[in-house]
Amino acid sequence: MQKLFFFIVVLSFTLGFSQEEVLNESEAIDEKYREDQFYIGVTYNFLENKPAGMSQQGLSGGLHLGFIRDFPVNKKRNIAFGVGLGYSSNSYNQNLYIKEENANVTYQILDNNNAAYSKNKLNIHVVEIPIQFRWRTSTAETYKFWRVYTGVKLGYVVNSIVKYKGVYGDFKQNNPPHINRIKTTLDISFGWNTWNFHIAYGINKLLSSDAKLDGAVIDVNEIKFGLMFYMF
Repeated sequence: MQKLFFFIVVLSFTLGFSQEEVLNESEAIDEKYREDQFYIGVTYNFLENKPAGMSQQGLSGGLHLGFIRDFPVNKKRNIAFGVGLGYSSNSYNQNLYIKEENANVTYQILDNNNAAYSKNKLNIHVVEIPIQFRWRTSTAETYKFWRVYTGVKLGYVVNSIVKYKGVYGDFKQNNPPHINRIKTTLDISFGWNTWNFHIAYGINKLLSSDAKLDGAVIDVNEIKFGLMFYMF
């Protein structure tokens, strides 16, 4: 994830310079311009409403990329709506043990004192439809501007994977039960030029109401903080 973040930062600077060069070399100004068609971002992922004893260890990261069609709605073209298609990959390193066996699912809080483990990770891959309301200070003459993009992402989990190494063995399980397939995420990106802070909050619970720990429903939600890079 650290190498990926470094690559994205270098790419963002390169794209920023290349966009300005294209603008300087062009004599004609496109009065029907659109902004920010492609996006790529990295986030730190957190879980809230965790049951007692559940915690996250190490880095839980996310990669987000896609395409959004920009639809300006005013003459200045600084207010727009956006609709697109994207992909999101998210990992969660935590101590909630999930194992399906003989149609039964076990949930257990892992403790290195009595259940030592070296890996316990949940990976979730989502196809998303982002819908945005967009405000920016852009013009047809510049690529450097303030922006605030906010909206919702409607997602579907196409694959989820549990990876575990520890005293209970070494296994990888695809699409464990009780992962909520439908995802609705509220998000906002704001910043200047290349650098944009990104915050996302998952309305849906990570797990369905069938996922229970000691008889109580596991009501964890996803929250993501990171950087989003937009490219014309």
